[in-house]
Amino acid sequence: MTTPTPTQHAQQWLRDFESALEQRDIQRVMALFNDECYWRDLVAFTWNLKTLEGKDAIQSMLNATLSETRPTNWQLDGAATEANGVTEAWLTFETGVALGKGYLRLKNGKCWTLLTTMQELKDHPEPRGARRPLGAEHGASKTRETWLEARQREAQELGYTRQPYCVIIGGGQGGIGLAARLRQLDVPTIVLDKHPRPGDAWRNRYKSLCLHDPVWYDHLPYIPFPENWPVFAPKDKIGDWLEMYTKVMELNYWSSTECEGASYDEASGEWTVRVNRDGEQVTLKPKQLILATGMSGVPNVPHFPGAETFEGEQQHSSQHPGPDAYRGKKVVVVGSNNSAHDICAALWENDADVTMIQRSSTHIVKSDSLMEHALGPLYSEEAVKNGITHDKADLIFASIPYKLLPDFQRPAFDQIRERDAEFYKKLEDAGFLLDFGDDDSGLFLKYLRRGSGYYIDVGACDLVANGDIKLRSGVGIERINPRSVTLSDGSELPADLIVYATGYGSMNGWAARIISQEVADKVGKCWGLGSDTTKDPGPWEGELRNMWKPTQQQALWFHGGNLHQSRHYSHYLALQLKARMEGIPTPVYGQQEVHHLA
Repeated sequence: MTTPTPTQHAQQWLRDFESALEQRDIQRVMALFNDECYWRDLVAFTWNLKTLEGKDAIQSMLNATLSETRPTNWQLDGAATEANGVTEAWLTFETGVALGKGYLRLKNGKCWTLLTTMQELKDHPEPRGARRPLGAEHGASKTRETWLEARQREAQELGYTRQPYCVIIGGGQGGIGLAARLRQLDVPTIVLDKHPRPGDAWRNRYKSLCLHDPVWYDHLPYIPFPENWPVFAPKDKIGDWLEMYTKVMELNYWSSTECEGASYDEASGEWTVRVNRDGEQVTLKPKQLILATGMSGVPNVPHFPGAETFEGEQQHSSQHPGPDAYRGKKVVVVGSNNSAHDICAALWENDADVTMIQRSSTHIVKSDSLMEHALGPLYSEEAVKNGITHDKADLIFASIPYKLLPDFQRPAFDQIRERDAEFYKKLEDAGFLLDFGDDDSGLFLKYLRRGSGYYIDVGACDLVANGDIKLRSGVGIERINPRSVTLSDGSELPADLIVYATGYGSMNGWAARIISQEVADKVGKCWGLGSDTTKDPGPWEGELRNMWKPTQQQALWFHGGNLHQSRHYSHYLALQLKARMEGIPTPVYGQQEVHHLA
């Protein structure tokens, strides 16, 4: 007898799975899963972002959702593959209201991991491909309205005589990408941003800022970067792209606009959002409010004794204008993350005398090593040649449950540690405190757990290793004097400028500022997995807290993350919002409890 192919294995499993689901025979369904098993669902079954870990959790989810979801028409999408005893396959399916896509991993003929994602609402498809709009209005009409006239009318009406369904606070790449998805779904939306032009949030950062992630990882929805786009885009180029994108995607983007406060009326199911639009007071009444302020909240600015006596300048890294004014000055940079390294390097290039204060260990990974060993299989020119588009890569990465992600990541970072052993030794010889995360799982897990504590090296580490950037590690600031800082070991550093590269608080800090502390506490901490590692307290939650999914505050959502996350998860957030606008039932399964306030 011939051995079944990976595709035949996957087809047989999928047939059995579909049959058991159709008959609502959940015991038969569970017999198709390994004892160690994971089902990650993005909206399709749960109207949530939810990972079910183990048979009991999966069974409980199916008991609660199957009659409402009504899944059918499970199909393999292409040939399955097999490596190291694991069969992997793409699949498609339908629910009562949506079309879905998924990714399956089988071990010993049974399911190890399953990803299910909602891709499109059946009755509300995006106008793309064969459904694209005609554009021209053929024929003769005395009431003809041109495209420009329609856009001008919309700009005059929306927010004044006609209310948006959604208001997005924050017009960076996250808010812009989500607004583009909502626009394609015909959800009336206004984006609010305090800056004069789209992209200014990038333009206004320190002048050496570039993306540390490669271009294949960073596309926006609908319009990928062109093929000649640089691998690491400079901040002003990104700013210009965002401004162009906002125009081309026809977004209702209110620049020079600050939100002065917001409150929710549960009786009417409506927000009251008070804004100052370039000096004009406007009140908006959306049904849904989205905070798209990045993955970070309000800047963390530590207060040290004597700070008020300092005669030089003090600034958070988000306020740092760049090195030009500090040539010949003595600068102390508090922190050892991406921003700290970038700022220190630029200051050194401009002949400042700069010292980095490293208070705790930092994960360092060289950019080229990260691209080759960690990102390359999914996000690279080679991956594109192998047929892995960024959309496909997003789903493959999403198919790995967060519980398993350390095991998937550790081998790549073990290779990096071995490849760059000499580089790391030079840093340690200079006194730099290194780590690879609490469990040696590397960059991505540190980012997901705490959003801090790492640097992707694009050159600053050599300056630290050879002493061009001076380093004081394992110490903090004891007090600030008029022209110096005293460190916790009793030593003193002269200073004309202190830069606090000390990161940001949780995103719910913006909810506290804009809405109320009560609402911020109600939704709780944003970001982190509950891994019980440094700065990510337990209990285990299995998904990023509060991101792109329903929160404990009705009609309040958080959207952010890096460009990859903003691109991918804006799709699922937009579908959740569209379904609510259209009155489609959205029973949320497994809404997370709040364990931490900030």
